[in-house]
Amino acid sequence: MNVPITETELRQRAEAMRRAINGIILGKERAVQLALCALLGRGHLLIQDLPGVGKTTLAHALAAAAGLEHQRIQFTSDLLPADILGVNVYDR
Repeated sequence: MNVPITETELRQRAEAMRRAINGIILGKERAVQLALCALLGRGHLLIQDLPGVGKTTLAHALAAAAGLEHQRIQFTSDLLPADILGVNVYDR
């Protein structure tokens, strides 16, 4: 049975997640806030930045804080939709 949580409980959980992620990702408070907004809003998130600044670490921390799984895809020039989706996608 799913029991809805109150607004106060949601705020407390989101704040706890924010603190946990900010403890791992230092100096990227705005990125953490935006990532949490995307997660809680059930939206999509594209993380773009220079190499080595913690994009993958942010994704791992966000998934861990939310109790979710995380998988990384390394994009290459020959990557096809079937490689990700497992099915063929045809362009009409």
